[in-house]
Order: sequence, then structure tokens, then C-alpha cells
Amino acid sequence: MTGIRDKVGQNRSRLPHVSRRSILVGATAAGGLAIAWTFWPREYGPNLTAAPGEHVFNAFLKIGDDGHIAMIVPQCEMGQGVTTLLPQIMADELGADWRTIAVETAPISPLYTNTLLVDEDSATFTPRSGVPDMVSDVRSWARREWAIRHAVMLTANSSSVRMFEAPCRDAAAQARALLMMAAARRWDADWEQCDTRDGFVVFGKKKLRFAEVAAAAALLEPPGEPVYRASSTDPLYGKDLTRLDLPAKVDGSANYAGDIRLPDMVFAAIRQGPLGATRLKSIDRAAGMKSPGLLHIVQHDRWLATVARNWWAANQALDRFAPVFETAGTPISSGQIDKALKAALKTDAYRIRQNGDVVAAMEGRPAITARYAVEPALHAPIETRTATAAPDRDRLRVWVATQAPAQCRDAIVRATGLSESSVTLFPMMAGGSFDACLDHSVAVQAAIIALQIKRPVQLAWSRAEEIMRDIPRPPAQAKMIATLNTAGGIDALVARIAVPSTTHEFRDRLFDNTPPDQAQRAAAGSPDAVAVEGLASPYSIRNFAVDHCPADIGLPTGRWRGNADSYTAFFTECFIDEMAARAGSDALSYRMGMLGGSPLLARCLLTATSLGGWEGGISGTAQGLACHSMRGSHIALMATARATENGLQVEQLVAVVDAGRLVNPTIARQQVEGGLIFGLAAAVGATTDYKGGIASARKLGQLGLPRLAQTPQIIVEFIESDRDPGGLGEIGVPVVAPAVANAMAVATGRRIRRLPLSAHPL
Repeated sequence: MTGIRDKVGQNRSRLPHVSRRSILVGATAAGGLAIAWTFWPREYGPNLTAAPGEHVFNAFLKIGDDGHIAMIVPQCEMGQGVTTLLPQIMADELGADWRTIAVETAPISPLYTNTLLVDEDSATFTPRSGVPDMVSDVRSWARREWAIRHAVMLTANSSSVRMFEAPCRDAAAQARALLMMAAARRWDADWEQCDTRDGFVVFGKKKLRFAEVAAAAALLEPPGEPVYRASSTDPLYGKDLTRLDLPAKVDGSANYAGDIRLPDMVFAAIRQGPLGATRLKSIDRAAGMKSPGLLHIVQHDRWLATVARNWWAANQALDRFAPVFETAGTPISSGQIDKALKAALKTDAYRIRQNGDVVAAMEGRPAITARYAVEPALHAPIETRTATAAPDRDRLRVWVATQAPAQCRDAIVRATGLSESSVTLFPMMAGGSFDACLDHSVAVQAAIIALQIKRPVQLAWSRAEEIMRDIPRPPAQAKMIATLNTAGGIDALVARIAVPSTTHEFRDRLFDNTPPDQAQRAAAGSPDAVAVEGLASPYSIRNFAVDHCPADIGLPTGRWRGNADSYTAFFTECFIDEMAARAGSDALSYRMGMLGGSPLLARCLLTATSLGGWEGGISGTAQGLACHSMRGSHIALMATARATENGLQVEQLVAVVDAGRLVNPTIARQQVEGGLIFGLAAAVGATTDYKGGIASARKLGQLGLPRLAQTPQIIVEFIESDRDPGGLGEIGVPVVAPAVANAMAVATGRRIRRLPLSAHPL
């Protein structure tokens, strides 16, 4: 569509072209696919293994003759507490004794598909606007069915409880019914008159331990629909139960991928070249082979691995080999990235969302414009990428932390040529991830090395390798354009966001195992609605539009805690503050005047300012506000920040959250606090420059992360609610940067519109 110049000097956004023929072809093709899939067998039974004396009830529950209850968790435990939250839901519905609960990681199965995440990310493939509902609905259905058949068990988008609360509760209710049926047969009673409590089936004064009836119960047929337990006088749901993973983490017995030890196992280190279309050109073989303790080397088109009796010797050998890489095309650099984003802002864009008529509303009126920017953000988990692989004749076992186990196995299968049934994957806990474990490079590399040297090997990336090869959250730039009404309120707002089409890259890497540089080039220029998520403003603005300006920056980008909301909230909340100042209004009052359609968020904002002692945003008060809604949760944050001799100092963060029902309030608080600290890190650092395709940082200390002494006082309060649970893992991240930036603007009189904030003189 031809761009038409409007009064603010930018080309009007272009919608993806959808012709009548494409609608008919799409509907016909989807219809044929629907018919084919309708007759495709889709009965999936549990594929759990039972130990001696253990009985499988369904895909989520096993009960042993010794009384233990094994609860199956289909999500990656990466510190968010999912191995406590889902068992807590099941134990409450089952009427179990919490002391008898054990946890097992789910095997790969369509029964554990995260369909919620697939539904939410449907906009990844086509923008929300410009696609007829009929085509969109069929496409969404087809993607959902495809995801089930391919066991897309993703852990992401704060979806664990939101997705699996209902299936876990149903599974526990069905198991509970079977236990009551078995007990009722012994008592010659009506099973529906029985109940469960503290690990017993009870009927009047009679009671039987679950263990006593488990074997018989597992052989019975459950009722057609789950029969839920009546409200308990002492429910487990909502209690501050101790995390099940905590004792092992405290005493060091918890196993991560790096803790695996196998007979005859050796250790590998790896060196990879610059980001981009890079290949290994040469090595100094003569010098490298003299390395002490060296056992093997494995050369790949894109990397070199050394193997030794210990990791240190393997890593030292890499320096002696001095691998040389060559990269096709222009090397990635920070200057190139910045130019590409600025250029994208000037081009035609894809209109992802529109309410009202922004062009008509802005016609003939003075427009207010502000530009914002954020740098790439690194994951920087404590645990560097690690995987252990063990070959056994024509089979392979792999231990690795992954947020997508089926796709990790698929990547190994494609890279090694083994059959799917020959690869056994053991998903491990992650020592932090923030979506880094959606990349499976280390598992593939470990598998290739193990098969070549024909012995078990553990591959661990060095910290420098972790930083240099990290696929970061994308950098982005925004141009916010608004017109105000006579009262100073926003009458029309256009948000133009220049950012790569990250989710298209991610999809190609995850599902097609496309190398990052190829996925980046293929995605360039494509509209990506998820890349501008979070700009679906909670504010009541009559005329509102969101444009995506796809940017080809050359740097592969990926998912990250908070994803697009982590930068779109910065753009929106800083701009709202600037508009409030222009209108001569208090930042709180200005927001409240536009939150009539978002009462839950408004309540959070009023509560946070009351708890924090909001002083009205008067110059010098050093207080700033931000609020945001995502994944069914709402948060308001009041930050107090000042410029000191040692730089930016955030003194206090007061957050109020409405996340619906809380399964475990302590874990909820931990997640919000962790999100706030993570958001603070992104506000002041967590980035690196790029030159010659290589990140300049090599150590955590070079990422500008806040230290313990810089950690502010944190106050978190929850609004009591009986709504369905919202997401908690990400909600704390987006609001920190804008709240701190707004506080600094009040404290110093100077507005910083670029992250990280600490990169600018105060």
C-alpha cells in the first residue's frame, strides 16, 4: 500500500494486503486441513513409568503403596516455583498430606501441550488487524492442533499456573474419585458420600490411607466429569507452604545439568565466532595438540570444541588452538543497529492496532512528539549453558535445562541423524533462564561431541561465551505522537515502534532449527504483533494506533523475561508522564483520569501511591510512577530515585499487584520482587556494545548490573482477589525502568529517554 504523508511528517501505516482470493484459498486450504485432522487419531494416554509399588492414575498423578504421591510437572523449574505451585493445586484438590508429595518432571507428551501460550501468541504469525475473523479463527485452530500433535510444552509467558491450574485440578479430582470408589467398595458405601482429608479417604468415623486403596483405585474407571472437592476448612491452596525444591537447593543436593556425573565422562569447552553468518576458517593444530590434558577436538562448520579430563584444561586448550572465524556480510555493530532502527522509524509501518481515527483526530492540530530507545538486553543467568550427553550404541541420552523439551529433542535428532525414539531427553532445572533455555544450541553441540568421541561428555559454555553468543532481547526505538484536548488530556496517540520481528526469528529457530543468522534475515521486514505487545494501552484514549516498523538490524534477537512489554511500557509510561507535565497535571491524577476502563489497575495505582506516600510529583520529590497490565495481572509501582556522587541510586520501590487468586503468596511475592530486581538491572545495565559481530562484554561485572548495595527497599502488596490467577513471573519487570526514569525527571528536571539510564550523565 502506498504511503500517504500525514501532518506529522510520517508515512501512514500499511496494512498487510489480504485479497479475496487469498481469503478463499486460505479458507479452502484450512478447511481441507481441518477435515484431515478431524480424522487423525488423537487419543493420547499417559506415558509415565511406574516404579515397583507405584500406581499411575492419570498423566499428572501416581500414588505408591508406601503412601507417597508423585505429582507430574510439565513445566521447567527455573526458579519460579512451578514444582511447588502445581503440586499445591493438586494436593489441595486431592485432599493429600503435603508431607507425602514428591515431584517428577513430565515426559514429552501431547497431554502437556501449553495451548494457552499458543493461543496468546497466535498474533505472532499474522497481525491482529487486516485479517478476516474466519481466516484468523481457522488459523488459530490449526496452530493449536499442530502444537498438540508436536507436544509444544513451552514454559514461557508466565503461563504455568494460568495454563495448568485447571488440568491439574481435574486430574486430582479424578484421582480423588477413584480413591473414594475403592474405599467405598470396602465399606459397602456410596462413594459420593465419602470425602478425603490429610491423605485419608473418610466416611463418617471410618478412614483409610490413600496407600491402602491406591492399587485397587488405579484399576477403576473415573466418572465422566471431574467431581470437585467441597471447600475445605483448611485448604492448601493459598497457603505459604515451603517450596518443595528449596531443601535440595539449600543443602546442595539439587541436580542441574552441570551436576550430572557418569562413568567415563569427560568435559568439553567450546569456542564460537562472531554473531552472523560465521564459519570456522582455521585453527593452530600444532600448538593446540600440545595442550596439557587434551583428549579430543571436535571441529564443526561453526565452532570448535576441545575435550579433556576437566573443563579448565579443555577451556585453556581453546586458546592454544586460536580458532579463526570468518563472517559473511557486514559485521554487526552497535552503530549499525542504531542506524537500522532510526531508518525503520522513517519507513512505512504495519498498523497492528487502531481504535478510532487518529488521522482525522490529528488533522490541523499541533502534534507533540517524543522519541525513546532501549538497547539490547542480555539474559545473564547464573548458570551458563550446559548439557551432558551419553551415547549408548545407537542411542543417546541428554541432560539439559530446556523450556521446550520436545523441540530440544527434535533439534538433537535433526543434527545427529538419530531417530526420535533413539534420543532420551532428561529435562533439568535451570539456574535462571529468563527464556535463554528456549535456545538448544548447547544440547545439540553436546550430542554431536558425544557421538564423535563415543563417550559421555559434559559441555559447559564459559561466561564469556555465554555473553558473546547470547541472543538478546531486541533493541527498539519509538516515536510517540499525540494531540491533546482542551483540558490537556490525550485525544489521539500514535505509537510507532522500530524493532526486529523477533518472534518470527524465534519460531524459525525453535521449530525449524534454522541458524540464528538465517532466521534473522528471513524475518526481516515481516509484521510481528507480539513485537509491540504491551502498547494495547489500558488508558481510555479515544483515538489510538500502534504501528510496527520492522527493523533489519543484523543482530539475531530472542525472547526475554517480559518480552516486548519490557520496552513498550517504558515508552508509554514515560510519555504519559511527559504529557502530564505538559498539561500541568499531577502524574497520578493524569493517569487516573484515563483509567476509567481499567478499574483493577486504577486500584493498584491508588494503593501504591497511598502506601508509598505520594507527594504529588512536585519538583525535587524524586518520586516516579508507572503502571502496567499483562498476562491477566496488573501492577502499579512508585519509585524513589536520586542522582548521587556514585551515580543513579534507587532508594525505594513500592509495588501493588492484582494477580487474581494466589496459589502460594510467598512464592508470588518472590516472583514480583525478583521481577523488580530484574527490571532494575535492565533499567541501569544488562546490555553490551557490539563491534565486529562480537559483544564487548566478557564478564557479569561488565554488564552494569546493580550490586547488593544498590538494591532499594522493596515493598510489595497484593490486592485480594478471587479472579483466575494471572501471570506473576514477568509482571514486575516492565514498570521499573519508566518509574525510575520518571522519578529522575522530577528529581533532576532532565528527562532521559534511553535505556539503560546509567549510560547517561546525571
